[in-house]
Amino acid sequence: MLRRLALALASASMLAAGLNGGACAQGLFGSPPPKASSGDNAPADDTSPPAATPAPESKPAEPAPAAPVLPGSPTAVVKPFYEHLGLELDPAQRKNFIDPAKSVLDKSDALRASGQGECLDPNMALDNADYDKLAIDKSLRTIEAINGDEAKVVVAFVAAGNKHRLEWKLKKVGGDWKIADLLSVTGEWALSQYQCE
Repeated sequence: MLRRLALALASASMLAAGLNGGACAQGLFGSPPPKASSGDNAPADDTSPPAATPAPESKPAEPAPAAPVLPGSPTAVVKPFYEHLGLELDPAQRKNFIDPAKSVLDKSDALRASGQGECLDPNMALDNADYDKLAIDKSLRTIEAINGDEAKVVVAFVAAGNKHRLEWKLKKVGGDWKIADLLSVTGEWALSQYQCE
């Protein structure tokens, strides 16, 4: 599992590097390293006063507006799970899932119907964190990567002051994107590894 998560982190980092430090990548993967000042190459001059250090900004710059979500895209499949929290546990949503995720969700439904309790947390899309939906909506950032009939949607947000990253794995089935798994990069869990029996 750790190797798979390490690979997921590595691929997400490479994806971020390909964005040339854009606001989307910055929102998902942290701030870029500080740039060297232009005065580093200037010749030394003992008589000149030291260069003034620019005052830090009082508030961070606003991220660039998110690109529109294309209908039928992997991000469009994932987006409803952040608009309606807990939607992943709704049996009516099974049409958006394939195995191994669908199998785990079906077993969870059966366990709940039998009266034996719950297997899955009600807010898996939020990394099982306590949350304030308004705060999450403000911090939520997504980035998708498509490779043939497979795709990943990395979601990052802040909940209760803690940063969270999740990776949704999707596969194209019959022309539609379906969710195959959900992994928490932060919490080191995967939906496919739950045993709901």
